[in-house]
Amino acid sequence: MYAIELPDLDPRLQRRYERLVREHMAVTNDLAAGLRALPEMKDSFAAAQGAWRFYRNPRVSLSALMGPLLRHARGAIATQCQDYVLAVHDWSALGFAKHESKTDRVPLNTKRPAGYELLTGLLLSDQTGDPLAPVYQELTTADGVLSTRSNRRLPQRAHLDSLTLAQAHLERLELGKPIVHIVDAEADSVGYLRRWQAKKQRFVTRGDDVRWVQWKGQESQVGTIWPQLAFRFSRQVEYHGRAAQQYVAETEVTLHRPAREHRLVKGRHVHRTHKGPPLDLRLVVSEVRDKTGQVLARWLLWTNVGGVSAETIALWYYWRWRIESYFKLLKRAGHHVEQWQQSCASAVARRLLVTAMACVVVWDLARSQAPDASEARKLLVRLSGRLMKRGVEFTQPALLAGMWVLLAMLDTLEDYTQEELRQLAAQFLPLPRIESG
Repeated sequence: MYAIELPDLDPRLQRRYERLVREHMAVTNDLAAGLRALPEMKDSFAAAQGAWRFYRNPRVSLSALMGPLLRHARGAIATQCQDYVLAVHDWSALGFAKHESKTDRVPLNTKRPAGYELLTGLLLSDQTGDPLAPVYQELTTADGVLSTRSNRRLPQRAHLDSLTLAQAHLERLELGKPIVHIVDAEADSVGYLRRWQAKKQRFVTRGDDVRWVQWKGQESQVGTIWPQLAFRFSRQVEYHGRAAQQYVAETEVTLHRPAREHRLVKGRHVHRTHKGPPLDLRLVVSEVRDKTGQVLARWLLWTNVGGVSAETIALWYYWRWRIESYFKLLKRAGHHVEQWQQSCASAVARRLLVTAMACVVVWDLARSQAPDASEARKLLVRLSGRLMKRGVEFTQPALLAGMWVLLAMLDTLEDYTQEELRQLAAQFLPLPRIESG
């Protein structure tokens, strides 16, 4: 069902990759963030040693490990996307402050002073917002950038420079649908928006209300424009667990002022001004309001996507949080990457891509409409031992936890019959008799 083949590697490494993906279909914790050895591995040390060799093997390139994810993404786009595929881009700091063995760490602007910086591009369905697959990954280290775009280390670049190259890389992949790149407020840069427009890339990014634009023949600040717009009801939404309503408004503006570039050159802050052609964009304003009409959140969105309603643009940006859920699954709710004991960034980067494939399997099951999919999700939640909130059928960590128990059960049944398992349980796990009252 899942295209997890690595045709560029020999059969031995292929089998190791498939086993590692299965061993990452589990929820870990801070104190035990290593892989889970399936019962088929008679010796847990052998499983750990095999994983160590795989992650350190120079023949296992990042581009090869990205191959199964790209093949899966193309298949999912064909069935899950209608007009576009949404590519959400974001950075996440991986803190390894206490991991002194990782000598290639970089300073991070987080509570943890040292680690790596992860840049990921995650594809979403334009119809449901469901995650499809990560399609590129870059890990910034002290020795350069480990990227699935190249089999050699790349130089460190400013965030938006790296993002621009990553977006161009995705455009060259010919994924089957036009791409809409979705980025948070860090991409609110006139210079980069002009560059992406010149490359004919579609984008949605959040801005602020202090920028000056041309509107209705006059130069105006965005903060004075959006209060004059006519908002219309869009949809019922949930905001921090509370029922709320979303309203949208839109207008057309022109970014006409020179771009202001900031660079850090040899420790000095350098500012440059770059003139450029006027850039006509749609300004879409989204407000989340409670039942009394009080505004709980407001987004000012720049986009060059035409022929799509403002309501849809606002919904696409709302789905941007799916990449935050992916980072959460990597860092806290599933795999606890910041406790991984691999001693170098190249091993961490390879393991991240193995983990990504395990996440893709879970996402497929989560969105599946197959006749038995709902029953399969119920089974995994039951095996996980997790309790769900009222009205919640499943969570991704619960599916991961249940999937591990199911895989372990299936492997165990290869060596033991049901009767043998019952006898062992009755002998070594006696249960107290419950008296009827």
